[in-house]
Amino acid sequence: MQLRLILNIVGFSLILPPALTGCQSPPSTGNATAACGSHSLGAHSQAQHEAQAVDPSRCGVLVMAHGGSAQWNEDVERAVEPLRERYPIEIAYGMAQTSTLRAATERLEQQGVNQIAVVRMFISAESFLGDTEYILGLRESTPDAGHHGNHGAHQSAPAAHHPPTAVAPHEPAEAEQSGGGHVMEPPTPIETESTFLLSRTGVAESPLVDEILVDRVRSLSVNPAGECILILAHGPGDDGENERWLADMRRRTEQLRDIAPFVDVRCETLREDWPDRRAEAEARIRNYVETHSDGGARVIVIPFRVAGFGPYTRVLEGLNYVADGRGFCPHPNMTEWIDSTARVCLPPLADVRMDGRSSARAD
Repeated sequence: MQLRLILNIVGFSLILPPALTGCQSPPSTGNATAACGSHSLGAHSQAQHEAQAVDPSRCGVLVMAHGGSAQWNEDVERAVEPLRERYPIEIAYGMAQTSTLRAATERLEQQGVNQIAVVRMFISAESFLGDTEYILGLRESTPDAGHHGNHGAHQSAPAAHHPPTAVAPHEPAEAEQSGGGHVMEPPTPIETESTFLLSRTGVAESPLVDEILVDRVRSLSVNPAGECILILAHGPGDDGENERWLADMRRRTEQLRDIAPFVDVRCETLREDWPDRRAEAEARIRNYVETHSDGGARVIVIPFRVAGFGPYTRVLEGLNYVADGRGFCPHPNMTEWIDSTARVCLPPLADVRMDGRSSARAD
């Protein structure tokens, strides 16, 4: 029997199936207060929350993004910037870090916000989900150490990578790999009276990505009949989750196969933070590029990443390929993805009026 989620919004009920909400029923642990998320620990009960009308003037958005180099962060900021004219919005960088989530929450609260749509801007819906739920009060304990959805965030030591090399023009020296550059801190629940409504879908699930990939390929393609397209993603350690990543990637690249007669379109995950799996993936990826380029094909490499080119310059060192290093951000479709994901979690965002908010806060 299909579950239905009931959202109580400003005096009326809206019943949607989970497939349309992009959210799941909260787990039995924690103090659930809404279909897309939960109130933090120590807050009002569900009955109290549902009895209250949601005030659009108290609504805002918190975007979770991995974070990386200055350029990586700037690309994400450019995707977020147009939304600042619509409603209060803040970014929390990191792999579900309590400190950045708390700071972003406090910045929103200083703007009068107490209903917060949390948009998890990660490729996979499974990434860092357990820790995020714990930090926001959606579950009573953290997932087991090394949980496969957290990209190695709980591993006792970072995965081994290639030694540092000169960075090619199309590869930012970013930290979007192996937790690089991020200080891993033990997750702890945020103490707040705000209500969080958590998104539970990944970027890879959205058809909005299809057009981004088409735009990236078209900007680099000169003769499709002589070109191969290689789509590269980070990838998880768990084999089952990795297959789900690849399935999403193949769905997102179907349009590429239709727009031009490319020699081949291939999706691969590097599985960057798991050395045993990465070695096999890296060898397969290099062999693909070398085989097709030696055969006379022009290989175009597109990163299936929120931003940047990741470690692919080092991985493909010495091989012939074409790339511009651009991930999904910035692109109008990523701005639309953030907006639509936030509005699914918190529909009253559509009624937010930014006019006069600054003066009202000053009073």
